[in-house]
Amino acid sequence: MPDSADVSDPDASLQWPLPQPAPAGALSGGGPLRLAVMASGEGSNFEALVDACARGLVPGRVELLAVNRERCGAKERAGRLGIPCHLLDHRRHASREALDHALISLFRENRIDLVVMAGWMRIVTPVLIEAFADRLVNIHPSLLPSFRGADGVGQALDAGVTLSGCTAHLVTAEVDAGPILVQAAVPVLPGDDRERLHARIQRQEHRILPLAVGLAAQRLAGGAPPQGQG
Repeated sequence: MPDSADVSDPDASLQWPLPQPAPAGALSGGGPLRLAVMASGEGSNFEALVDACARGLVPGRVELLAVNRERCGAKERAGRLGIPCHLLDHRRHASREALDHALISLFRENRIDLVVMAGWMRIVTPVLIEAFADRLVNIHPSLLPSFRGADGVGQALDAGVTLSGCTAHLVTAEVDAGPILVQAAVPVLPGDDRERLHARIQRQEHRILPLAVGLAAQRLAGGAPPQGQG
């Protein structure tokens, strides 16, 4: 069953599945899982994942951050945290596929096992999805399959729902439709606007994203060599 929660608490959430032990092994030569994060915005989920790795809650470490904007909070966080940051400006690539090829090259050069999209505001193509099949995790601010695509928080408010939340899932070619790893529910309170509701949802994102990465690692621990390497 999910974690019990006090529904009178505005931050109460339900998570599924329950936390599970991290796999003893990893995917790249027996060492810790090598993670890369893709971000376009403030990078709070990126920092939460780095912190979870440092505390041993995730069986790996964040090796690099990829951003597509010169000025973004995620890049500043990477500098403070000592994580290498690579700028791949989407405006300097002829197509989405060209950008994804550049990302693949970066990840292969750094022997990345699993990639986390933590606020990456670009639609990825089958080029990247197939290179890292089952190794690409996304965090989305809604209880999927409801409110897929852009502005999940605004969509929930416009629909008048009383329960929203966030979902960590594997990425497939259909946007926000991949297998769900973890979800957390967040009540919509009277007077909520985008900012207030999104702030509460983000706190739950910080909780479930490290768990989702651990679950994705479990799925892969006994499988084939990383498909993103070649």
